[in-house]
Formats: sequence, structure tokens, C-alpha cells
Amino acid sequence: MQGVFTAEEMRRLDRRAITELGIPGATLMENAGRGAADAIAAALPGLGAPLRGARVVVVCGKGGNAGDGFVVARWLKRHGARPSVVLAFPPAEIGGDAGQKLAELRRAGIRPIQLEDDAAAAAQLSRAHVVVDALLGTGSRGAPEGTVARAIALINRSARPVVALDIPSGISADGGAHQGVAVHAVMTLTFAGLKRGLVTGPGASLAGRVKVIPIGVPDAEVARTVTTFLLERSDVRRHFPPRPRGAHKGTYGHLLLVAGSLGKTGAAALGALAAMRCGGGLVTVATPLSQQPIVASLVVEAMTEPLPETAARTLGLKAREVVAELAASRDAVAIGSGIGLDAETQQVARSLVAELRKVLAVDADGLTALARHLETLRAAPAARCLTPHPGEMARMLEISVADVERDRIECVRSFATRHGAHVVLKGAGSVIGAPDGRVFVNPTGNPGMASGGAGDVLTGMLGAFLARGIEPGAALQASVYLHGSAGDIAAERVGEESLIARDVIAAIPEAFTRLRVDAD
Repeated sequence: MQGVFTAEEMRRLDRRAITELGIPGATLMENAGRGAADAIAAALPGLGAPLRGARVVVVCGKGGNAGDGFVVARWLKRHGARPSVVLAFPPAEIGGDAGQKLAELRRAGIRPIQLEDDAAAAAQLSRAHVVVDALLGTGSRGAPEGTVARAIALINRSARPVVALDIPSGISADGGAHQGVAVHAVMTLTFAGLKRGLVTGPGASLAGRVKVIPIGVPDAEVARTVTTFLLERSDVRRHFPPRPRGAHKGTYGHLLLVAGSLGKTGAAALGALAAMRCGGGLVTVATPLSQQPIVASLVVEAMTEPLPETAARTLGLKAREVVAELAASRDAVAIGSGIGLDAETQQVARSLVAELRKVLAVDADGLTALARHLETLRAAPAARCLTPHPGEMARMLEISVADVERDRIECVRSFATRHGAHVVLKGAGSVIGAPDGRVFVNPTGNPGMASGGAGDVLTGMLGAFLARGIEPGAALQASVYLHGSAGDIAAERVGEESLIARDVIAAIPEAFTRLRVDAD
């Protein structure tokens, strides 16, 4: 699990390193640049360039990121490459530690040139094997302007592989939308720790492969105040040890899945199939009476229970007592997939969320039932795990989708801590929040999963892990990670355009296999 930082958190870390640990800023810059140069040298063959004689153009601004770039160029020369440096600002404007590194660059025999003639700069960039972006870094605010914007446009038009230092220039370090031009990198070498803008928002797709470069700050100090993390395979793998030989179906729990209504029996079936594929010992699907035969025919491995229904063939008020009785002998409950928006059904869903003394996963129409009734979450007698997409989150919070998407991480953190619930905000880089304020960003998944039924699959997976006795926060992390991993495997098989929910279910076994690949 890797820490994820805001720009301000990184500034505070730098200040602590300098004032409390006694590490000079110039030393931190030297460590960053040298580590980045080593990483670039190692990557050159994969970028189609020889190490010795590689033409590397480092495009620099005037702040700390430029200083990192000067160090990179100097160390690349020692590696045998042929670096050149292009300045977006006059040398007289470069001061502080960056100015010191510029002087050291010159003493090493590298004479930077200033960006004045776009045609000449474009020609130089086009001849490069690799371009290094050292223009802005994490301290920039707003859209790039003037010479910096011109430099970014020239870098992108060069069509050469770009390695960004710390974060692609033009991207917000905190993950917000970029307002102007931004560098498109094939690799980003970020210093000390991941930045939010590299794992969420548009930067996640512009950063390419991301590698963290240590800068000499002790790991314990780097991790001291971290509250946001990027999930890794090892974080999930530990929840799935080898099964003991004496295991039986009772060992792995019994999930009650309350799902389905007229025209939405597929939601119940997908959730049940996903739960079975995730190692749940037993699954019972409780669904409206008239729909029970259909669900039973779709999922032969699961049991089914009929529930009292409304005239619209959704859950009726009397279903509440039946579900409560069924839940008493089950290990976990999942509710919401395809249950419908009938007023009686919504009342049943709210009552179950408020009253059931079993850990509960809530999705889809169950989330809609909670809008304007979020007080039921903190008062609930057991853990509640919610899986909204941005529209459902906006509905619950009575704000716009744009407000939700503006800062997904803090939106989730606020919701989870205020309401005492575990929650995942689905989407690109799904964000998982815990009641204690920690937030986890998921790296798996792809756009092909944006199709009907994918959310029902996640609900079934989450319900299975809860029934297996995995702690709610860990169950949510594992289900989101494996759901995305299965989606990635499915995309490898059928492509993103053709991917459907059943492809994700079919890929769950391979997702578990890959989870253990690097365990040996």
C-alpha cells in the first residue's frame, strides 16, 4: 500500500526534512534528480534508445522542478547519454537551489539554451530519443501560460517518448481537472511519494507508468501523516490464504442477497453468480414471489426465497419481516440490485438498512432509498458498506455530480467519517473510504466496465467476502480491486468495446490466480 499525497502534504514533508531532519533542500534535489536519471537510464532501451549516446532533451522551467531537471541532465551525461537542456525562462530568473544546480550543470559542460524560436526547439525535440518534462512540478496553480504553455505544446507535438518529473506539467497535483494544455507522458518519475493527480482525475491517464523515486527522507517520516493510499496486490492477497483441507461450505459463510424485481431479475442472477465465484459457501437470493422461478432458473448453484411483493412486482412492506427472519441465520446481507423504486420497496430497504444486525452491503436502488435518510447509517447496529456511482452519491448528498467529481477523494472521506460507513465511489480510479478517515484508491479496472450489470457483480463479490468473515473495510477493498482486475482480464479476452458483466464474472477465477502470481 503506497501513500498518496496532496501538493501541500509534500510541501510539509519537504519542510520537515529540511528543518527537523536537517537535510538541505539542495541535497533533496540532488537525490531526486540522481534517482530519476538512474530510472531514465534503465528505461532507455525500452523506449527505443541506446544508453550510450542517447539524445535526451530536458525542458526546464524555473522552480524546483527545473532544478531536478538540471540534476537529471548532469547524471545522464555520466551514464553516457547526450543530454541537452532547453530553458523556458531566462537563466537570471532561476534562483535558490535550482540556480545552484544550474551552475553545477554548466560546470559539467552542459550549456542550456533558452526557448526563443519555436521552430528551432521543435527541430531539436524531434531529434531526441527521449524528452524529459521538468517545467512545472507539483507547485503550479492554474492553466499553464506563455512560454510554458508553448513548451508543453511543442513537447506533445514532437511525438517523442516523454518522461515527466514529479507530475506531467499542466496537471493538478491534487487531482482536479486541468484547464489548459498538459504534457502526455509515457512515464512519470514522482518524488518521495505518489501525488493525488497521478492516481485520480485526468492525470491518471496522462502520467503513463508511474515510479516513485526516494529522495533521502526516511520511510517512517514519509508515511507519518498519510491518510490516502493506493491499493496494491499484496494488500488484497493477504485476505485469501490457502484453504484448509478440512474446509466445507459452512466455513465460507452464507450470503443473503435481496435483489431483483419485474424486468430486473438479471441483477439478482449476476450478483449471485459473482458471489459464488468469489468463494461464498452458500448464497440465498431473496426476490419478489413472482420473480423467484426466473431467478432460480438463472442461478442453479444458489438457493432462492420468495418475498411478498407489490402490484408492481417489487418488494412489498411485508417483505421486511421475511428478510429479517432469513437474515438471522445468514452471515451477511446485500441489498439493492434491481429492487426498484416503488415507495413500499424503498421503505423496506430503509428499514433493513436501519435495523438488520448483520453486516450489510447496499447498492443501486437501496442507495436511492437512503437519500434524505442518511442518519440511519450511523445509527445502524452493524457495519454498512455502500457502493454508489457518482450519480447515486450526488443523490444521497443532494448535490450535483460535478460537485462529487470535483474532489472524489475528499467527497468520500467526508461521507465515510460523517456517516460512519464504508463507501466506494465507483468510476475510473474507484475511491474507497473508511469511517476512520482513511481513503484508498483502486488502480484496477477499465472503461469497458461501464456497462449494465457491472455494479451488480461488485455487490455480489462484496457480499461474498462479508459473508466469509472478512472485515468490512478489507472486504470492500478486496472486492473493488478484484472486480477491476477481473474487468481488465475480460478486456484482454474480448476487448473493452464488447465487454459485458458476464465476462467479468467469467474472469474472476483468473483474477484470484493473478492475485497470487508474485506470492512465491
